[in-house]
Amino acid sequence: MQQIDQAIVDRIIQMAWEDRTSFDAIQRQFGLDESAVIRLMRSAMKASSFRMWRARVSGRKTKHQALRGAEVMRFKSSDQKNRDF
Repeated sequence: MQQIDQAIVDRIIQMAWEDRTSFDAIQRQFGLDESAVIRLMRSAMKASSFRMWRARVSGRKTKHQALRGAEVMRFKSSDQKNRDF
């Protein structure tokens, strides 16, 4: 994986923790597929935090665009107020 700026890594981690942000959205914005996000999370977090995150997102429909229902609309975090993502 190429070297990524720490601010971008922090943003990817924040998006990965958000329930409504899908892996597809992370891929569109940063070019990292689900397996790359998992590798990044594993390398950037403590082992216990990574295990907690994996348990949280495993099987969560909102993390996969194809599985989520139509009632789940695009989510924009407070950090994105003035950004055009």
